[in-house]
Amino acid sequence: MSSGVQVDLQGRQALVTGGARGLGAAISRRLAGAGASVLVADVRRDLAEDLCEDLARQGGKAEFVALDVRDSAAVADVFRELDEDGGRVDLLVNNAAVDVCKPIEHLTAEEVSRVISTNLLGPMFLCLETYRRMVARGGGHIVNILSTAANRTWTEAGPYAAGKSGLRAFTHTLFQEAQRDCPGIGVTGIIAGGMATPFILDRFPDADLTMLQSPDIVADTVLYALSVPDTSAVSELVVVPRKEPSWP
Repeated sequence: MSSGVQVDLQGRQALVTGGARGLGAAISRRLAGAGASVLVADVRRDLAEDLCEDLARQGGKAEFVALDVRDSAAVADVFRELDEDGGRVDLLVNNAAVDVCKPIEHLTAEEVSRVISTNLLGPMFLCLETYRRMVARGGGHIVNILSTAANRTWTEAGPYAAGKSGLRAFTHTLFQEAQRDCPGIGVTGIIAGGMATPFILDRFPDADLTMLQSPDIVADTVLYALSVPDTSAVSELVVVPRKEPSWP
């Protein structure tokens, strides 16, 4: 769970969506390694519970939370239960995402809805519940995982690019409102280029690994965003492989 970025998150609780594998698991490991208590929110119970057990063996604190981010009522229930138990979310990382790689002419309404509701509406639901509570407490940090598709798209990526572009716009708006409402709240969008994770490799098993970066690098970028003192603000970071074909 070690990282080159040094930040002390002792006594803080983080919620990571899509936290059971890939980039989400890398972020969960980094946060736990920095001392945070991590809520691993995912629909994949087995993977998430295995990760939590592994983190516990390494001295970390992690707990599985069953959550489909597309369900606004389920998101609200998670925060209601935390309130009732005296818990809170100090750090929110919106990482959960899906994709459907098809030409637009072959997409179905269900596929478009699934991508947009997971990649855009889900993070917005999480932000709505988290932000108002952070304002009431006077601090916290929200990190939204974006993509190079938020700036420059490619074929067979219509819904994905639309969702990530929308999330980038929402993140920038939230950053501006946090600057106005509560200087103790950080809001950061992280534009991440291609990574060697199941998100890519399950769809493109023949992908050239030399063109991809480790998710640990992106997880370190999350830690960096959290390490910046309150006197500064990091609204957006970009981390891509040297050979990234979709940036800038």
